[in-house]
Parts: sequence; structure tokens; C-alpha cells
Amino acid sequence: MTNHESEDLSSTLWRTLHQVYSRFKNGVDRTLGEYGLTMEQYLVLVTIKFYEPPVRITDIASVLERSTNSISMLVDRMVKAGLLKRVRDRKDRRVVNVFLTSKAEDALIPANPAFWEFMQQNMSPLSYDDKCTLAGLLKQLNYRLLESLNPGANVEVMMKTDHKGHVDRMKRWRKQEWLTTAETKRSSSKKGGNQTPAKE
Repeated sequence: MTNHESEDLSSTLWRTLHQVYSRFKNGVDRTLGEYGLTMEQYLVLVTIKFYEPPVRITDIASVLERSTNSISMLVDRMVKAGLLKRVRDRKDRRVVNVFLTSKAEDALIPANPAFWEFMQQNMSPLSYDDKCTLAGLLKQLNYRLLESLNPGANVEVMMKTDHKGHVDRMKRWRKQEWLTTAETKRSSSKKGGNQTPAKE
């Protein structure tokens, strides 16, 4: 392969990654829009719900890899929409913690299984082995990008910390009753042969 062909392929891969992300986001926005949420709002809500409390704006920004300023503005809009509330820390009044409101909790009840189902359905063309291969390739890209964006940083530690945080949040996610119900329904449907999947 010539340098020219390699460069063209890299450009094609970048375009494809961008398209996949954009289309996933559009699909999630459409799915969650039925419950009054956008993908950005949903990610903030689940970060707060499944993060070790108390949660600050800097914590949310770190998990979602966004600037503190952009998350702060998003939280402002969500506070006005009645989805979040700010509470000053009792020990340090300079620190402001963020909590879900009952409105947010109510929105997550139908939004969580809808999001999960959308993600599973649109990942379905990939086998388990395909997913493992893709995850490994994306991990290599993540490593290179972290090196580029954080010169001199210990990328290994950064990736291990990120992975541990993700595993911890998934453990909390797995304890949700709706997820157990959804998986039970899918399992029963598969055992029954060509039955229509149960709606959740």
C-alpha cells in the first residue's frame, strides 16, 4: 500500500467514525426525545445517578470528557428545566453538588430501557467477537489520542482509571430492576423461537 492509499484510508476511517457517532447521537436524541430528554441531558443524568456521590460539575465534566464550562452551562439549563438541583456542600460552602430531581428520576424510568434497547439493536450486526475486535482497535486509537492531547502524562494510568470508573458505574447500572426485567424478556423471547420480542 502506498502512502497516498494509506492516507486516503485514514481519511475514510475518520469520516466513518464521525458518521457512526453522529447517527448514534441522532438516533438516541430521537429515542429519548419521547421522554423529554436529549442525549446530552441523559448522559448527565446517568452520570450523576451511577457516580459515587456527592457529584460536582467537575466530576460530570471528567466522566463525559467535556469542559467544565460547557457542562456548567448544560447544568444551568437542566436546573431551569427542573431536572437538576444544586446544593452547597455542608462542609465546604464553596463546593456545589448536583442532584437529580424527582422529575429527572421519573424521566429515567422509561428512558433507561429505551436507550438500552436502542443501543443493543443497533450493535446487533456485530457478533461478540466483532465487538471485542472493535473495542481493541478503538482502545488503540484512544491511547494515541490521549498521548497527543496530554503530552508527558501517564496514559496507562489514565486509561486504567477510566476503565475502573466505567466498570464501577456498570456495576451500579446492572443493579437496576428494569434492566433485569428487560434481559429476562429478551432471554425468554430467544428460547421461544421466532416469537415477537416483548415490548418494554
